[in-house]
Amino acid sequence: MRILVAGAGAIGGYYGGRLLAAGRDVTFLVRPRRAALLAASGLNIKSPAGNASIPAPPTVTADRIAGPYDMVLLSCKAYDLDSAMDDIVPAVGPGTSIVPMLNGMRHLDMLDARFGAGRVLGGLCAIGSTLAPDGTILHLNMPHSMTFGERDGTMSARVRAIADEIQGVNFDGRASETIILDMWEKWCMLASLAAMTSLMRATVGDIIAAGGADLMLQMFAEIAAIARRAGQSLHPDYPARIRGMLTQAGSPAAASMARDIMQGNDVEADHVIGDLLARAEPGEAPLLRVAYVHLKTYQARRAREAAAQAAQ
Repeated sequence: MRILVAGAGAIGGYYGGRLLAAGRDVTFLVRPRRAALLAASGLNIKSPAGNASIPAPPTVTADRIAGPYDMVLLSCKAYDLDSAMDDIVPAVGPGTSIVPMLNGMRHLDMLDARFGAGRVLGGLCAIGSTLAPDGTILHLNMPHSMTFGERDGTMSARVRAIADEIQGVNFDGRASETIILDMWEKWCMLASLAAMTSLMRATVGDIIAAGGADLMLQMFAEIAAIARRAGQSLHPDYPARIRGMLTQAGSPAAASMARDIMQGNDVEADHVIGDLLARAEPGEAPLLRVAYVHLKTYQARRAREAAAQAAQ
Protein backbone atom coordinates (compact mmCIF):
# COMPACT_ATOMS: atom_id res chain seq x y z
CA MET A 1 0.00 0.00 0.00
CA ARG A 2 1.41 3.38 -1.05
CA ILE A 3 0.80 5.87 1.75
CA LEU A 4 1.18 9.63 1.50
CA VAL A 5 1.33 11.42 4.85
CA ALA A 6 0.44 15.07 4.37
CA GLY A 7 2.65 16.79 6.89
CA ALA A 8 5.59 15.60 9.00
CA GLY A 9 4.83 17.53 12.15
CA ALA A 10 3.81 16.35 15.60
CA ILE A 11 0.96 14.16 14.30
CA GLY A 12 1.84 13.17 10.74
CA GLY A 13 5.51 12.78 11.59
CA TYR A 14 4.71 10.53 14.51
CA TYR A 15 2.30 8.13 12.81
CA GLY A 16 4.09 8.26 9.47
CA GLY A 17 7.40 7.68 11.22
CA ARG A 18 6.05 4.65 13.04
CA LEU A 19 4.71 3.25 9.76
CA LEU A 20 8.00 3.88 8.01
CA ALA A 21 9.99 2.30 10.84
CA ALA A 22 7.83 -0.81 10.43
CA GLY A 23 8.77 -1.06 6.76
CA ARG A 24 5.64 0.43 5.20
CA ASP A 25 5.75 2.36 1.91
CA VAL A 26 5.40 5.91 3.26
CA THR A 27 6.19 9.26 1.69
CA PHE A 28 5.81 12.59 3.50
CA LEU A 29 4.28 15.54 1.67
CA VAL A 30 6.12 18.53 3.09
CA ARG A 31 7.21 22.07 2.35
CA PRO A 32 10.78 22.55 1.01
CA ARG A 33 12.11 23.78 4.35
CA ARG A 34 10.85 20.71 6.23
CA ALA A 35 12.14 18.46 3.43
CA ALA A 36 15.61 19.95 3.79
CA LEU A 37 15.58 19.47 7.57
CA LEU A 38 14.46 15.85 7.26
CA ALA A 39 17.14 15.17 4.65
CA ALA A 40 19.81 16.64 6.89
CA SER A 41 18.74 15.41 10.33
CA GLY A 42 16.31 12.57 9.68
CA LEU A 43 12.94 11.98 11.29
CA ASN A 44 13.45 11.62 15.02
CA ILE A 45 10.86 10.54 17.58
CA LYS A 46 11.35 10.59 21.36
CA SER A 47 8.63 8.59 23.05
CA PRO A 48 7.84 6.54 26.16
CA ALA A 49 6.78 3.86 23.67
CA GLY A 50 10.31 3.75 22.26
CA ASN A 51 12.44 6.20 20.33
CA ALA A 52 12.89 6.07 16.57
CA SER A 53 15.38 7.68 14.21
CA ILE A 54 14.90 7.39 10.45
CA PRO A 55 17.65 8.88 8.29
CA ALA A 56 16.46 10.81 5.22
CA PRO A 57 12.82 9.65 5.13
CA PRO A 58 11.13 9.79 1.70
CA THR A 59 9.61 13.20 1.05
CA VAL A 60 7.88 14.95 -1.81
CA THR A 61 6.70 18.50 -2.42
CA ALA A 62 3.28 19.21 -3.89
CA ASP A 63 4.62 20.02 -7.35
CA ARG A 64 6.40 16.66 -7.60
CA ILE A 65 3.74 14.16 -6.54
CA ALA A 66 3.81 11.22 -8.94
CA GLY A 67 0.47 9.54 -9.50
CA PRO A 68 -2.24 8.50 -7.05
CA TYR A 69 -1.60 6.89 -3.67
CA ASP A 70 -3.67 4.18 -2.04
CA MET A 71 -4.07 6.17 1.16
CA VAL A 72 -3.57 9.81 2.12
CA LEU A 73 -3.17 10.43 5.85
CA LEU A 74 -4.14 14.06 6.41
CA SER A 75 -2.63 15.54 9.55
CA CYS A 76 -2.73 19.32 9.06
CA LYS A 77 -4.30 21.92 11.32
CA ALA A 78 -7.78 23.03 10.31
CA TYR A 79 -6.61 26.51 9.29
CA ASP A 80 -4.26 24.87 6.77
CA LEU A 81 -6.88 22.54 5.29
CA ASP A 82 -7.58 24.57 2.15
CA SER A 83 -3.93 24.61 1.12
CA ALA A 84 -3.49 20.96 2.12
CA MET A 85 -6.39 19.96 -0.14
CA ASP A 86 -4.79 21.85 -3.01
CA ASP A 87 -1.52 20.03 -2.37
CA ILE A 88 -2.90 16.49 -2.30
CA VAL A 89 -4.94 16.75 -5.53
CA PRO A 90 -2.32 14.89 -7.65
CA ALA A 91 -2.18 12.11 -5.02
CA VAL A 92 -5.91 11.35 -5.11
CA GLY A 93 -7.16 8.86 -7.68
CA PRO A 94 -10.31 6.75 -8.05
CA GLY A 95 -9.12 4.21 -5.46
CA THR A 96 -7.54 6.59 -2.95
CA SER A 97 -8.75 6.57 0.66
CA ILE A 98 -8.34 9.90 2.49
CA VAL A 99 -8.01 9.42 6.26
CA PRO A 100 -8.20 12.77 8.07
CA MET A 101 -6.78 13.15 11.58
CA LEU A 102 -8.31 16.60 12.15
CA ASN A 103 -10.49 17.42 15.13
CA GLY A 104 -14.17 18.26 14.93
CA MET A 105 -16.46 17.59 11.98
CA ARG A 106 -16.39 20.53 9.60
CA HIS A 107 -13.43 19.17 7.63
CA LEU A 108 -15.53 16.21 6.45
CA ASP A 109 -17.87 18.54 4.55
CA MET A 110 -14.90 20.36 3.04
CA LEU A 111 -13.16 17.15 1.96
CA ASP A 112 -16.42 15.71 0.58
CA ALA A 113 -17.00 18.82 -1.52
CA ARG A 114 -13.48 18.70 -2.93
CA PHE A 115 -12.88 14.97 -3.45
CA GLY A 116 -16.25 13.25 -3.11
CA ALA A 117 -17.64 11.58 0.01
CA GLY A 118 -16.75 8.14 -1.32
CA ARG A 119 -13.04 8.81 -0.90
CA VAL A 120 -13.20 10.23 2.64
CA LEU A 121 -13.13 8.01 5.72
CA GLY A 122 -13.68 9.11 9.27
CA GLY A 123 -10.62 9.21 11.47
CA LEU A 124 -9.11 10.42 14.70
CA CYS A 125 -5.97 10.09 16.75
CA ALA A 126 -5.33 10.23 20.48
CA ILE A 127 -1.83 11.42 21.31
CA GLY A 128 -0.04 14.23 23.06
CA SER A 129 2.87 15.30 20.88
CA THR A 130 4.74 18.41 19.87
CA LEU A 131 7.71 19.49 17.78
CA ALA A 132 10.92 20.46 19.55
CA PRO A 133 12.84 23.47 18.17
CA ASP A 134 15.24 21.11 16.34
CA GLY A 135 12.33 19.31 14.63
CA THR A 136 12.32 16.24 16.88
CA ILE A 137 8.83 14.86 17.52
CA LEU A 138 8.23 14.63 21.27
CA HIS A 139 5.59 12.12 22.32
CA LEU A 140 4.45 13.50 25.68
CA ASN A 141 2.41 10.64 27.15
CA MET A 142 1.73 6.99 26.58
CA PRO A 143 -1.50 6.97 24.50
CA HIS A 144 -0.77 6.86 20.78
CA SER A 145 -3.79 5.50 18.95
CA MET A 146 -5.33 5.97 15.52
CA THR A 147 -8.95 5.06 14.78
CA PHE A 148 -10.57 5.05 11.34
CA GLY A 149 -13.62 3.68 9.58
CA GLU A 150 -16.40 4.07 7.06
CA ARG A 151 -18.81 6.79 8.08
CA ASP A 152 -21.79 4.53 7.35
CA GLY A 153 -20.49 1.95 9.84
CA THR A 154 -19.65 -0.79 7.35
CA MET A 155 -16.45 -2.81 7.61
CA SER A 156 -15.41 -2.33 4.00
CA ALA A 157 -12.59 -3.97 2.09
CA ARG A 158 -10.55 -0.76 2.13
CA VAL A 159 -10.91 -0.39 5.90
CA ARG A 160 -9.81 -3.99 6.38
CA ALA A 161 -6.84 -3.36 4.06
CA ILE A 162 -5.75 -0.33 6.13
CA ALA A 163 -6.19 -2.36 9.34
CA ASP A 164 -3.93 -5.06 7.88
CA GLU A 165 -1.36 -2.44 6.86
CA ILE A 166 -1.02 -0.99 10.36
CA GLN A 167 -0.96 -4.32 12.15
CA GLY A 168 2.33 -4.69 14.00
CA VAL A 169 3.16 -0.97 13.80
CA ASN A 170 4.20 0.71 17.07
CA PHE A 171 0.95 2.52 17.79
CA ASP A 172 -2.56 1.37 18.65
CA GLY A 173 -4.57 1.18 15.41
CA ARG A 174 -8.26 0.32 15.31
CA ALA A 175 -10.89 0.01 12.60
CA SER A 176 -14.21 1.26 13.96
CA GLU A 177 -17.81 0.64 12.96
CA THR A 178 -18.87 3.73 14.99
CA ILE A 179 -16.33 6.25 13.74
CA ILE A 180 -18.68 9.24 13.67
CA LEU A 181 -19.62 8.71 17.32
CA ASP A 182 -15.94 8.17 18.12
CA MET A 183 -15.10 11.49 16.47
CA TRP A 184 -17.88 13.28 18.34
CA GLU A 185 -16.72 11.89 21.67
CA LYS A 186 -13.17 13.00 21.01
CA TRP A 187 -14.48 16.41 19.92
CA CYS A 188 -16.43 16.81 23.17
CA MET A 189 -13.40 15.94 25.27
CA LEU A 190 -10.94 18.02 23.26
CA ALA A 191 -13.19 21.07 23.02
CA SER A 192 -13.76 21.01 26.79
CA LEU A 193 -10.04 20.73 27.45
CA ALA A 194 -9.07 23.28 24.79
CA ALA A 195 -11.69 25.84 25.79
CA MET A 196 -10.82 25.78 29.49
CA THR A 197 -7.03 25.46 29.35
CA SER A 198 -6.88 28.18 26.68
CA LEU A 199 -9.23 30.46 28.59
CA MET A 200 -7.26 30.03 31.82
CA ARG A 201 -3.77 29.67 30.24
CA ALA A 202 -3.25 26.77 32.62
CA THR A 203 -3.17 22.99 32.98
CA VAL A 204 -6.09 20.96 34.29
CA GLY A 205 -4.28 20.56 37.61
CA ASP A 206 -3.79 24.32 37.95
CA ILE A 207 -7.46 25.00 37.22
CA ILE A 208 -8.62 22.40 39.74
CA ALA A 209 -6.22 23.75 42.38
CA ALA A 210 -7.71 27.21 41.82
CA GLY A 211 -11.23 25.94 42.54
CA GLY A 212 -12.36 25.68 38.93
CA ALA A 213 -13.72 22.12 38.88
CA ASP A 214 -17.28 23.39 38.58
CA LEU A 215 -16.37 25.45 35.51
CA MET A 216 -14.67 22.43 33.94
CA LEU A 217 -17.80 20.37 34.47
CA GLN A 218 -20.06 23.15 33.18
CA MET A 219 -18.01 23.42 29.99
CA PHE A 220 -18.23 19.68 29.37
CA ALA A 221 -21.97 19.64 30.14
CA GLU A 222 -22.62 22.40 27.59
CA ILE A 223 -20.63 20.60 24.90
CA ALA A 224 -22.13 17.16 25.63
CA ALA A 225 -25.60 18.72 25.32
CA ILE A 226 -24.69 19.99 21.84
CA ALA A 227 -23.57 16.48 20.86
CA ARG A 228 -26.84 15.00 22.05
CA ARG A 229 -28.79 17.67 20.17
CA ALA A 230 -26.89 16.55 17.06
CA GLY A 231 -28.24 13.02 17.59
CA GLN A 232 -25.14 11.47 19.15
CA SER A 233 -25.89 8.91 21.87
CA LEU A 234 -22.70 9.03 23.92
CA HIS A 235 -21.47 5.74 25.36
CA PRO A 236 -22.88 5.19 28.88
CA ASP A 237 -19.49 5.31 30.63
CA TYR A 238 -18.16 8.20 28.57
CA PRO A 239 -19.37 11.25 30.58
CA ALA A 240 -18.06 9.92 33.91
CA ARG A 241 -14.71 9.05 32.33
CA ILE A 242 -14.26 12.50 30.79
CA ARG A 243 -15.42 14.30 33.94
CA GLY A 244 -12.76 12.39 35.87
CA MET A 245 -10.07 13.41 33.39
CA LEU A 246 -11.14 17.06 33.41
CA THR A 247 -11.12 17.30 37.21
CA GLN A 248 -8.02 15.26 38.04
CA ALA A 249 -6.00 17.00 40.75
CA GLY A 250 -2.42 17.67 39.70
CA SER A 251 -3.03 16.76 36.05
CA PRO A 252 -0.45 18.30 33.70
CA ALA A 253 -2.89 18.04 30.77
CA ALA A 254 -3.39 21.07 28.56
CA ALA A 255 -4.64 21.21 24.99
CA SER A 256 -2.24 21.98 22.15
CA MET A 257 -4.46 25.03 21.53
CA ALA A 258 -3.38 26.44 24.89
CA ARG A 259 0.28 25.77 24.06
CA ASP A 260 -0.20 27.47 20.68
CA ILE A 261 -1.59 30.59 22.36
CA MET A 262 1.35 30.77 24.75
CA GLN A 263 3.73 30.42 21.79
CA GLY A 264 1.92 33.06 19.74
CA ASN A 265 0.71 30.62 17.07
CA ASP A 266 -2.61 30.47 15.24
CA VAL A 267 -5.40 28.38 16.75
CA GLU A 268 -8.31 26.28 15.45
CA ALA A 269 -10.92 28.51 17.07
CA ASP A 270 -13.61 28.17 14.40
CA HIS A 271 -13.13 24.48 13.64
CA VAL A 272 -12.97 23.16 17.23
CA ILE A 273 -15.03 25.68 19.21
CA GLY A 274 -16.97 27.87 16.78
CA ASP A 275 -18.49 24.94 14.89
CA LEU A 276 -19.85 23.55 18.16
CA LEU A 277 -21.44 26.91 18.97
CA ALA A 278 -23.00 27.00 15.51
CA ARG A 279 -24.79 23.73 16.35
CA ALA A 280 -26.15 25.03 19.67
CA GLU A 281 -29.37 26.87 20.35
CA PRO A 282 -29.00 30.61 21.14
CA GLY A 283 -27.95 31.02 24.77
CA GLU A 284 -27.47 27.26 25.23
CA ALA A 285 -23.70 27.31 25.86
CA PRO A 286 -22.73 30.59 27.59
CA LEU A 287 -19.37 29.43 28.97
CA LEU A 288 -18.38 27.96 25.62
CA ARG A 289 -19.23 31.29 24.00
CA VAL A 290 -16.93 33.10 26.45
CA ALA A 291 -14.10 30.74 25.46
CA TYR A 292 -14.82 31.28 21.75
CA VAL A 293 -14.85 35.08 22.01
CA HIS A 294 -11.61 34.87 23.97
CA LEU A 295 -10.01 32.84 21.15
CA LYS A 296 -11.31 35.18 18.44
CA THR A 297 -10.00 38.16 20.41
CA TYR A 298 -6.59 36.50 20.56
CA GLN A 299 -6.66 35.89 16.80
CA ALA A 300 -7.67 39.49 16.09
CA ARG A 301 -4.88 40.87 18.28
CA ARG A 302 -2.37 38.46 16.71
CA ALA A 303 -3.38 39.55 13.20
CA ARG A 304 -3.20 43.23 14.14
CA GLU A 305 0.27 42.85 15.64
CA ALA A 306 1.49 40.91 12.60
CA ALA A 307 0.17 43.62 10.26
CA ALA A 308 1.85 46.33 12.31
CA GLN A 309 5.14 44.46 12.27
CA ALA A 310 4.93 43.92 8.51
CA ALA A 311 4.33 47.64 7.99
CA GLN A 312 7.48 48.65 9.85
